[in-house]
Amino acid sequence: MKIAGRDCWGKRVLAIGERAKQGQFTGRATQQRHAAELMLARLSDPQALARAGASERRLLAFAREVARLDATLAGEARARLRAMVREGLSGEATLIPVFHLVRSAALARARGFTVRFDGLLDGAAHDLLITREGASAEVALCTVSAEEGRPLHRGAWFDLMDRMHPELQTWLAAHPGRYLLKMTLPEGVSDTQQLSLLQDRILAMLAAQKRQDSSADLIMKLDPLVLAGAQLGMQAALRQQFGPEAHLAVTADANSGSVFVMAARAGRENEIAQAVKFRMAQTASSRLSGRHPGILAMFIEDMDRTEWRSLRDSLELEGVTRRFLTEPEARHVVAVSCASRAELFGLPAPDSAPEGELRFRNPGHPAAKNPHLAPGIASSV
Repeated sequence: MKIAGRDCWGKRVLAIGERAKQGQFTGRATQQRHAAELMLARLSDPQALARAGASERRLLAFAREVARLDATLAGEARARLRAMVREGLSGEATLIPVFHLVRSAALARARGFTVRFDGLLDGAAHDLLITREGASAEVALCTVSAEEGRPLHRGAWFDLMDRMHPELQTWLAAHPGRYLLKMTLPEGVSDTQQLSLLQDRILAMLAAQKRQDSSADLIMKLDPLVLAGAQLGMQAALRQQFGPEAHLAVTADANSGSVFVMAARAGRENEIAQAVKFRMAQTASSRLSGRHPGILAMFIEDMDRTEWRSLRDSLELEGVTRRFLTEPEARHVVAVSCASRAELFGLPAPDSAPEGELRFRNPGHPAAKNPHLAPGIASSV
């Protein structure tokens, strides 16, 4: 990303690489979260570019589109875009919101709309104004993390496993076998102090060679590990057994062939769809002017493809979106679209949604039947 500055980009790639080495589980999560930046860094090598796959080339096309957009802007508009890029290269942020912006514009153009970047050009609260045969709609983009709907945060789980991994390897060496530790945390885990207490409880249970331990905030049970359908592979079999919401981790001792699996769930179901609905209401209330029909383009982050498929197949996301469209906050909203990294990276069905997004039209909006807006607002399911 040359528009961020060579020094800024180099430091960012180096920082991601260093963090990826900090722990086995956190490192893997870092690589997944910052996959876009790492891909672009690799593709700066001509040999890597020659071997690039479809997803990598797709991502590179988005990066080049950001550069082309930058070249068309000047003054405050260019400064806004560059600030957006720099923000995506700091802290826990990523470049995904920038790519969501140029991808959303590209989708609109492909559907016959002309696109104006109102947010960049004028500092408007919405991001895009799309127009087709005299009919216009404002598009407000929002990136929401699935973590907002998880009582047991995935980041906290990876942190716990990096803490536990050396201890579990030591324990396995002294207690050869195949084990499954099932945990239920009624209130979830979200802070460092809770992680430390949980780690102490697990290690104390193992040291005392207990099979169960329970309290109001934690229920644990240690059983022999028996996997049905193990021919699927351990990770796939575990996911099949415990479902998409469970947090899983495997510690193995190569010398003895011993395995220790931890499977954890919160005491209540994830509410990712509800978290997305909450952000829809926030975005609609604060970023649509009401002068034109509004479209909310929601991008759901921090989900793997299995979880995204489950959210779609269960119709939970469709249900909360359609409920939202009946509420007062949606009075300016003519349609809502939802996408994830599966669509951004162009993964094939069934991992990604048809047409590159899920889209839901608001039948109660006056512009819902406008034929000129139809390609951008008609429900995809």
